[in-house]
Amino acid sequence: MTKAIKVLLATTALFFSAQTLASGGCGFETENTGLIGSCTQEEQEVILTGMIEPKTLIQEDDFSEGYQSYQVDQGSLAALKSVTTPTEIVVIIGTWCPDCHRETPRFISIMEELNNPNITAKYIGVDRQKKDDEGLANEYEFTRIPTFIVIQDGKEIGRIVERPTESLEKDLAKILK
Repeated sequence: MTKAIKVLLATTALFFSAQTLASGGCGFETENTGLIGSCTQEEQEVILTGMIEPKTLIQEDDFSEGYQSYQVDQGSLAALKSVTTPTEIVVIIGTWCPDCHRETPRFISIMEELNNPNITAKYIGVDRQKKDDEGLANEYEFTRIPTFIVIQDGKEIGRIVERPTESLEKDLAKILK
């Protein structure tokens, strides 16, 4: 094998191994050292599934900022505070989902401000296939998340899917009027 072919093969091998590094989340350091591949540990994603407590959610980075910064529309809470029929709101979320990162902390803030014992909420986390190990989400028909399912007397009376039309407070008031 000629020297030119050996150099070509070595260069090709270096190129393809560099491509593998690059596609695997790695980068290249070129300052004062030439071309050297360097990889950093990628952040591991945590996906919570099954029944989740709101206090657990608001401790997660993706949820805490929205929870702390959301200003509940007090004017829209009056209709919700007057609800006397026992009402359950099932919130199906994915801790990996950007829409859930936006809406779920807002909903938690609303529920805390509302402080109506007649309105309760349960949060069910699902994975990227929209499943949970306990099969809790299977009880509800949904395709998108977050899904807020409002239930009275064992029957669904309304839902908010992905994002509210106006705001969570106003949309919930319309459902519960």
